[in-house]
Amino acid sequence: MKFVLNDELIEDNTLPSDFSALRYLREKRGLTGTKEGCGSGDCGACTLLVGALEEGELKYSTFNSCITPVQSLDGKHVVSVEYLSDADKLHPAQQAMVEHHGSQCGFCTPGIILSLASLYENSQASDKTIDRESVCDAISGNLCRCTGYRPIIDAGLSMQNLPAEEPTPWSNLADNTESVKAKLASLQGEAKAANNYFQPQTLAELLTIKADHKDATLVAGGTDLMLENTQRFRDFGVLIDVSQINELTKIEDNGTQLTIGASVTYSELEQFSKTRYPHLYHLLERIASRQIRNRGTIGGNVANASPIADMPPILLAFDADIQIVNLDGSQRTVSIHDFYQGYKQTVLTEGEVIASFTMELATLADFHRFYKVSKRMEDDISSVMLATRFAVTDGKISDLRLAFGGMAATPIRAKKAEAALLNSDVNDEQALSNALAILKDELTPLSDMRASARYRSDMACNLVRKAWLELNGHSIPTFSGHPVSDASLGYELTSNTSQSAQQGGASHA
Repeated sequence: MKFVLNDELIEDNTLPSDFSALRYLREKRGLTGTKEGCGSGDCGACTLLVGALEEGELKYSTFNSCITPVQSLDGKHVVSVEYLSDADKLHPAQQAMVEHHGSQCGFCTPGIILSLASLYENSQASDKTIDRESVCDAISGNLCRCTGYRPIIDAGLSMQNLPAEEPTPWSNLADNTESVKAKLASLQGEAKAANNYFQPQTLAELLTIKADHKDATLVAGGTDLMLENTQRFRDFGVLIDVSQINELTKIEDNGTQLTIGASVTYSELEQFSKTRYPHLYHLLERIASRQIRNRGTIGGNVANASPIADMPPILLAFDADIQIVNLDGSQRTVSIHDFYQGYKQTVLTEGEVIASFTMELATLADFHRFYKVSKRMEDDISSVMLATRFAVTDGKISDLRLAFGGMAATPIRAKKAEAALLNSDVNDEQALSNALAILKDELTPLSDMRASARYRSDMACNLVRKAWLELNGHSIPTFSGHPVSDASLGYELTSNTSQSAQQGGASHA
């Protein structure tokens, strides 16, 4: 393992595979500004700033160090809060927090500052304006229990307005960019002398490594797997990190199909879908936090087989196919509709790994909506998740999907309710009422700490009604904080409901 920690080149091959970046900073390096809070990636007190070379440029992201294996940071620039200030100079994120009284007890402050520093550095590099939405996104994974968010948001908004005097009174990471880039460039292409943590770059390398380490555990973002270590004290032996495999990290549009690699992160899919599929983009904004989305992968979310995962209902709505690779080199394709076999059970056999997901662009162009109901707007698990898709031909619903998460032991489709709406007039309210009555009988949701069975059942029906109303051109209020303008999708909803529905959910051009 080699990486740059602040301004020091680190080489260490003595650590267990599951040794977290948080423990490394605090226990091995004495950098205690990084705080240990929840140990599960929820509070953001342990936030790290991590830079990587991308096409010759240094780009920074935030990670939760408590659930990030330190060896996964090989070849990266790891920035702890101690590195931001320089002698008597503060970073703009620090100075803004001071001026706007953004800290009280201070425990959460280092994580918040690094989240704001990431926003500042990336906005400077891309010459983008920092607005309230970007500040709230940056700190969405940072919980503060005493200060309140108003002064923190004010601090984030003021960072780019600090006076630009000469010589600059502020410490910027950009001041050392060339030095850091040179150090990182020297690490590129080096053979890694791993003994318990491997990062293959190709599928062929993965197959070879797994053949030599049959009992090894595969890890991608680790945002769920690492909880086994931090919450249940499970010690892992050999870990094989699949997040860097070239074939698994691509998003490709070949004109008829969209293929998403299993190791594509939420943040990468979010960026890809921002202009192409805005409804998906805004749903992704509500999954976990920025720190989690920077590491969590689409394949990991699906393979984890959680009934409350947010990606599986979306893939069900789009009839996605899953490409699976066996460690013996063979491949097979499975429909998402056949993938889940029971609670935490899938069709994956020993030695198989998800490679990618494929969807037809024509299907993606159908009218679609995604709704997530949770107690918090950000960084929370769904009580109910609904993904819908409607195809309309000659004023009738010719195809549809109603896919739910949080309703059963697996993500499910409401096939009986779908059948009740199929071939009905797009604006047939009686057909909708019949479908909702069937839906109530079809769903048998559980009651737990997030919601009662009755709440889930009522919410499911209301969400289907909401999607049907939007299909028919009604403007429905949203509480997501990010209303989607249908004008931005390349079509206009009008009273001619059959025409508007045929125009689809989004352009894939």
